[in-house]
Amino acid sequence: MVQSVQVQDEKEAIRTALKKKDFLTLDEFDSKELLYMLDEAMQLKQMQKAGKPHPFLNGKVLGMIFEKSSTRTRVSFEVGMLQLGGNAIFLSSKDIQLGRGESVYDTANVLSRYVDGIMIRTFEHSKIVEFAEAASVPVINGLTNEHHPTQVLADLLTIFEHKGSFENLKICYIGDGNNMAHSLIEGAVKVGMDISIASPKGYAPDDSIVQQAKKVALQTGANIHILENPIEAVSGADVIVTDVWASMGQEEEQQKRMEIFKPYQVNAELCKYAKEDFIFLHCLPAHRGEEVTAEIIDGKHSVVFDEAENRLHAQKAILKLLMKN
Repeated sequence: MVQSVQVQDEKEAIRTALKKKDFLTLDEFDSKELLYMLDEAMQLKQMQKAGKPHPFLNGKVLGMIFEKSSTRTRVSFEVGMLQLGGNAIFLSSKDIQLGRGESVYDTANVLSRYVDGIMIRTFEHSKIVEFAEAASVPVINGLTNEHHPTQVLADLLTIFEHKGSFENLKICYIGDGNNMAHSLIEGAVKVGMDISIASPKGYAPDDSIVQQAKKVALQTGANIHILENPIEAVSGADVIVTDVWASMGQEEEQQKRMEIFKPYQVNAELCKYAKEDFIFLHCLPAHRGEEVTAEIIDGKHSVVFDEAENRLHAQKAILKLLMKN
């Protein structure tokens, strides 16, 4: 990892660059910044496991706006702020005037006078971009329809813990080319991992995100393959990732997607084409028997609960680096 080899001046330069910065997509950070975040996450995890207090955000308050509900996002951010010595305020769209027509500009400016950082979990990515432009405190993307960067930072942490390196690794994502696929592409190429995506025709990742990632890949040596054939995508994979076939807000498409995505189920037959020591990731919640079989998600290759725990540690690193004085 980068922190173990870089000089103090370089570490300080990265810390300075991250302060007061927003966390909206992984593409906004360079490779050294992402690796530094992962180093911070590992250190914070070690402190938490050792029972060592680490109140780096003593007195700080995080405002959390939820227009999409969540188990892991809410609990991990609240617990993370408490462990860092601060506090978190939960705000659903029903609790604030934003849900009753107040402008994003006004809401962002008002909340910036009360809290030290804002986490938003919402629908359109353009909304969080507008919010960040208006806010004077760091804004963190807890999920939008197009990106899920906090989850993928946790995924990268989990991969590094289990594989010991990102070098010569291939990660494979099977399923809908959604926010998880987008952030996985952005994160994988930044740390130099090869990535293959297998999605049904018409459900591939956004091409503009793929093309931007290919520019980064030229610098890091990563390879990107966008495919329709899941066997081709998973062949030789060290890491297999999937997600639900119908995300929040797509419930009316559930039955249609069930038929279209059947060939993209992650099961024992498909996983035979991966490396023998592959690990399986899923951001949860999972629908056993749909996108993944119980044999895989509950089997020896699955690290989904390590991955879920790492949301806490990865997000604490984000919070510390963006909000600490």
